[in-house]
Amino acid sequence: MQDTVAEISAASCEQSDGIGQINAPLAQLDQMTQQNAALIEKSAAAAESLRDQSGGLPQAISVFRLCG
Repeated sequence: MQDTVAEISAASCEQSDGIGQINAPLAQLDQMTQQNAALIEKSAAAAESLRDQSGGLPQAISVFRLCG
């Protein structure tokens, strides 16, 4: 009986170590995912700003006349 308990205890320690080894890369992956999401939000905001700015271009260039 004691041998079985010792084996279970050893297996539990091994599982705990394995989970610890997996946890660090998962945390890093989560951080990278959050950074990517933030970059996507910034890109979307920049694209919207460019769209808004380009809407005024026809009026801004309407003052120019072509020679010819």
